[in-house]
Amino acid sequence: MQFTVALPMIEPSHYLPLAKAAEAAGYGSVAVPESVFYPEEVSAGYPYTPDGSRFWPPETPFLDPFVAMGAITAVTERLHVFTNVLKLAIREPLLVAKAVSSAAALSGDRIGLGVGLSWIPEEFAWLGQDMTTRGKRTDEMIEVIRAVCTGEFVEYHGKHYDFGRLMVRPAPSKPVPIYVGGLSEPGLRRAARLGDGWISVLNSTAELAEIIPKLAALRATYGRADVAFEIKAICSDVFDYDGFRRLEDLGVTDAMVCPWYFHPGDTNALDHQLLGVERFAEDVIARFA
Repeated sequence: MQFTVALPMIEPSHYLPLAKAAEAAGYGSVAVPESVFYPEEVSAGYPYTPDGSRFWPPETPFLDPFVAMGAITAVTERLHVFTNVLKLAIREPLLVAKAVSSAAALSGDRIGLGVGLSWIPEEFAWLGQDMTTRGKRTDEMIEVIRAVCTGEFVEYHGKHYDFGRLMVRPAPSKPVPIYVGGLSEPGLRRAARLGDGWISVLNSTAELAEIIPKLAALRATYGRADVAFEIKAICSDVFDYDGFRRLEDLGVTDAMVCPWYFHPGDTNALDHQLLGVERFAEDVIARFA
């Protein structure tokens, strides 16, 4: 099992110290979140809280994930960075492919793309995208990004995206992994059919024990049972070595953690966050090694 430090909704000035600490402590990667803007009012409920309310305040800082990736890989040497998750369906695929290929080329192929759909109607409306086609467009966008990031002349003729032969350089020296998020049946099917892995929200062990076999069955249905596939999961009820061993037994390949929540202290303070990164590495990661 690999371990990732997730950086959800933290102060921008904490990104680089935490990334450097994660690399020094033996983590494999960090995960960066994203949100383009915070609508004062939204016309849909947040799907991951019981009452549909957003749990983060309007002033919560979110760095642009590609800017964050560049900064993090510039101050580290081996650490990987992936998005958790990029709201792919509110963007144009050629511009995403350009950012992905540039970040991969500059970092020495140390980035990955975790993707989702977005649930906020205002994001689609104000960014000029169609929410009703977000699933089908995401399928095509994944295909477009993969093709364009080869660095060769490619063309694409889909229902939603259509372009003639073009080339984007610089290009990664190997394919950028794409991890697909989502708990719905279409989301799990998308991950199984198109993804290099699946990326969770904050799930319990019991929920993961149901989801992971579903993904395996779907991958077999699509003839991809023998293709390498990652399970990147952040778990709400696992905090110690034994718990992470159980996750590994379930099939989790990469445990995403915010280890500053595992010990008493001010979880917003950089010193406490750095201490959490170090303690978790000593208590858990070292025992896996």
